[in-house]
Amino acid sequence: MLTIGYIGNGKSTNRYHLPFSLNRNHLKVKTIYARNPDKGEWEKAPGVHYTDDLEALMHDEEIQLIVVCTHIDSHYSYAIMALDHGKHVLVEKPFMLTKEEAVSIFQYAKEKNLIIQCYQNRRYDSDFLTTKKVIESGKLGDLLEMEMHYDYYRPETPNSVSHFSKYNSYLYGHGVHTIDQVLSYFGKPDKIHYDVRQLLGPGRMNDYFDLDFYYPSLKVSVKSSYFRLKARPSFAVYGKKGTFIKQTEDRQEEHLKLFYMPKGHPDFGVDLPEHYGILTYLDDEGKYHEEKVVSEKGDYARVYDDIYQSIVYGKEKVIQDEETITAMGIIEQGIEECT
Repeated sequence: MLTIGYIGNGKSTNRYHLPFSLNRNHLKVKTIYARNPDKGEWEKAPGVHYTDDLEALMHDEEIQLIVVCTHIDSHYSYAIMALDHGKHVLVEKPFMLTKEEAVSIFQYAKEKNLIIQCYQNRRYDSDFLTTKKVIESGKLGDLLEMEMHYDYYRPETPNSVSHFSKYNSYLYGHGVHTIDQVLSYFGKPDKIHYDVRQLLGPGRMNDYFDLDFYYPSLKVSVKSSYFRLKARPSFAVYGKKGTFIKQTEDRQEEHLKLFYMPKGHPDFGVDLPEHYGILTYLDDEGKYHEEKVVSEKGDYARVYDDIYQSIVYGKEKVIQDEETITAMGIIEQGIEECT
């Protein structure tokens, strides 16, 4: 059993963490800290202790893992505090404010013989897992190009922001999802081309990015915008023998927003046939095939399964420190290029 305490009681904790950590028998959510725990907009989880006493949370010897779900500017200080109290730490993304902070906190955790990790739940998106399955089938042949899109039509968000903020940028808040997917599967690229913009004009919110990752024989493009009335395919993969197009993204977030939770619902986040991607390819005999690919099942709880294995059984972390550090450096560089 791994006993968990949370710092923060907002959307991150309640939408993207508790539905999954409360759905595993080997996990126990004991305490949630918030400055005003009785004023939150979310219903309290049964059996969980809510408190405004941060010291009590930190000194609770039963709690082994602290999960930091606060605004990015407090990630480093809360993580240091938890490590100083002998706790392992899971931190929401983007992990830290800077690459320098990321390097520092990983080193500090190693000195304490503790684990700290970024919550990269999007590694367990259905569309990403399905795309990996198709690539590994070999039916596409040698990969040539891959496009990953994370689109919204939310013009009200950038329209409501009248100034530029590095840490509240679209690249910081959303690019970290797809950038980590690229790094986790393909590794560090040889070079990156950055196209990061404020579509509403200079000095406004960063609301668009297009990053090209170059590998020896492959280009991977990560693109996203707040102004896509109709989203581009979630994944488009092109090989020498075929293509795979996954139009729709993972459905876990869709269900979470509807308060349709994973516990007790085996169809949570599961694609319907109309969501399946289309694989088109030539076989070894040159025959043409076009078929739907049944989607893999996404499950954000697998991040908790991973860190449980690392803390309890000493297994190597799935989400590697260097991957997180590299992602932080890419985000920083992208923002610098647009200012």
